[in-house]
Amino acid sequence: MRCYWDEEDVWFYFEVDAEGWVTRQVELQGPELIPIAAASLDEWQQARGAGRVDEYDSRFGITAEPPVSEWEGHDPEQLTSEEFEAVWGPARRQIAARPSRLQERA
Repeated sequence: MRCYWDEEDVWFYFEVDAEGWVTRQVELQGPELIPIAAASLDEWQQARGAGRVDEYDSRFGITAEPPVSEWEGHDPEQLTSEEFEAVWGPARRQIAARPSRLQERA
């Protein structure tokens, strides 16, 4: 699904599991749709287990924590998995190619 937050001019794309938890999330900002996040819950959990969660968060962001059933005030547009993948792949490649925010501060 996807939702638009006009306060920040961001499109949020979500892949959710059967229980409504976000498993992958993409955030695209502005009229140019600049990728600002492309996070995977599985990857984040692996990074946390390896003690590298700050590094992961600074590069890819995090997924929304409450399940979709607890969200209020949003009118999501349903997407097919193919439509989500068409956004996920390019956003993920662009973010992975950039220096992480931690590297930029060093």
